[in-house]
Amino acid sequence: MLSHKIDFSVIITATNANPNGDPLNGNRPREAFDGCGEISDVCIKRKIRNRLQDMGEKIFVQSDDRCDDGCGSLKIRAESNKAVKALGKKPNRQEYADTVCREWIDVRSFGQVFAFSEDDGKKGDGISIPIRGPVSIHIAQSVSPVDIVTFKISSSVNNKADVNTQGLDKNRLGEKHRVSFGLYVIHGSINCQLAEKTGFSDEDAAKIKEALCTLFENDASSARPEGSMEVCRVYWWEHDCKTPKVSSAKIHRALQITLKDGISAPRCFDDYDISIREIDGVKPEIIDLM
Repeated sequence: MLSHKIDFSVIITATNANPNGDPLNGNRPREAFDGCGEISDVCIKRKIRNRLQDMGEKIFVQSDDRCDDGCGSLKIRAESNKAVKALGKKPNRQEYADTVCREWIDVRSFGQVFAFSEDDGKKGDGISIPIRGPVSIHIAQSVSPVDIVTFKISSSVNNKADVNTQGLDKNRLGEKHRVSFGLYVIHGSINCQLAEKTGFSDEDAAKIKEALCTLFENDASSARPEGSMEVCRVYWWEHDCKTPKVSSAKIHRALQITLKDGISAPRCFDDYDISIREIDGVKPEIIDLM
């Protein structure tokens, strides 16, 4: 089991990339009202899951393009698992929760709601078992406002048989968006009390740390070319007990990031001064990946 509470912060940079497009806003990079960029917690958890999967771990919530077991839905994945199938059609709720937590590392890390109805659709059939995970991830935010660049793109290949040959088909025009540069901070914590309920262990915590250090490996796309997203530094606070006196909020505030004097438009990691305020009883492991 997890022997002590853990807090962590991760500094990442985006250079000429779209860190996390908003589908309700034309896939523009997410930004807050003050102009600072954002990366959703769901996006970050997706990347952690992908890295854990690359490390050989069993993942329950798999993306379609990374499916490694042939299961087309979460329901099929759960029902086709041998350990889950052995519980029967109406399993004990606690036994079911314990089983799925043992089987999949993302379930015992982030939690999951298992709410599957029977095929006949009768009211009251099926199961609904919520599981709270010990690993919580904040929405990542950039330290400074980000400059979002939008530019037009066109295709040289027609995708319709009835394209107007007298002019450029409007369907061959599109837009791409990118952040010129942004330095983002991810905060997170691992709670011991919830870890006891899901079976999350010290070994699992080490895997989460490794996934954070390599967050953008095998993650390249047209919106995020190889090398455009980078994990710069990981801060990993391991407390000496399960319920420490210092709150996660105070730990995360200990990371101080400010623009260097004379810099108004940051363009790289070195444009920032980064320091850690000392907190009695807990000192972070600093993993510098630059």
